[in-house]
Amino acid sequence: MKVFLYYIGKPRSAEANRIAADFVQRIMHYASCEMREVRPDRFDPWQRHPSARKVLLDPAGREVDSRQFTSLIEKAELEGRDLLFLVGGADGLAPAWRTRADLLVSLSRLTLPHELARAVLAEQIYRAFATLRGHPYPR
Repeated sequence: MKVFLYYIGKPRSAEANRIAADFVQRIMHYASCEMREVRPDRFDPWQRHPSARKVLLDPAGREVDSRQFTSLIEKAELEGRDLLFLVGGADGLAPAWRTRADLLVSLSRLTLPHELARAVLAEQIYRAFATLRGHPYPR
C-alpha cells in the first residue's frame, strides 16, 4: 500500500510545511508515502493512479472523526489498495474532480489554509496507522 498526499498551491509557510513533512516521515514507518504539489492543468489523478482510492478534501465533503478515518485506512490496507489524498488550493478543487472522487472529506467546517489542512491530514493519516498498529501515539 502506498499513500499519496497531493496538494494544489505553493507551500509558503515553513512551519506548516515542516509539520506536514514530519508526519509524512512518521507515516513511512508503516507505508510508502509521497507528498508533493501538483498543478491541475498538468496532473490527472485518475490517469496517474488508476487503481488508487481517491479521497479529496472539500468543504462540502463528509465530516469524519478519527475513528472513521482510521477505518478508511484499514479498509485500504485490507484491500491492498493505494490511497490518494488531494488538498485543494485557494480556489478549491476542479468541479470535474469532485464528481469523480471516491470520497469527499471535510476536515472541518472551518476554512483552513491548504498548508494547515495538509499538516492536519498528514497527522490524521499517521494517527490512523499508529492506532491500527497499537502504537501509544493516539492516547
